[in-house]
Amino acid sequence: MSKKPIIVFEGIEGSGKSHHITAVSKYLSKKKISHIKIREPGGNSNSEKIRRLILNNKSDFNKNTDLLLYLAARSENINIIKKSYKKKIILIDRFTDSTIAYQHFGMGVDFNLIKTLNNFLLQKIKVDFTFLNLVNKKNLHSRLKKRKSLNRYDKFDMSFYNKVQKGFVKLSNLKKRKYQLVNSNLDIRKNEELVLRRIDQLIK
Repeated sequence: MSKKPIIVFEGIEGSGKSHHITAVSKYLSKKKISHIKIREPGGNSNSEKIRRLILNNKSDFNKNTDLLLYLAARSENINIIKKSYKKKIILIDRFTDSTIAYQHFGMGVDFNLIKTLNNFLLQKIKVDFTFLNLVNKKNLHSRLKKRKSLNRYDKFDMSFYNKVQKGFVKLSNLKKRKYQLVNSNLDIRKNEELVLRRIDQLIK
């Protein structure tokens, strides 16, 4: 594995992935380790515009449009990733597995179509490691209720999130050595320690 890996943080809404990527970024900054942190959808200014469109509560796209918008946002981020690839640690909040979990397992878009489009965009870029944050229905529901505002993807029914999370687990089983499962129903500080210990192992 590269000492400047691409590390992705995956999970459904309320799973704690954004907390952990922020904690890792702060940890690396404290150690003066060069890295970048981006999110999907989002990243550069164009990707953020697409993000606002996708997540807007007034948007009502069909599943294929949703897929293409997510991939358009990713396309805008590829140059950012290419510039830092193998030169800096790259932290990404959601990436290609999210597209498969949400658009294929959650919405039923053809798997091979998603795979082909992802391969076209990424070319030789490969994810080195993924933290998959898992959350139960009770905690998902309570965490979403605490949010000050909910975007379009925070408002799906529980059966959808269940399908997406099961999809993530299926993907993790295909690449076990490159995945760390994080039980986000446990104490967040203990999980933070677990994640940071693994980060140390990945970058040494």
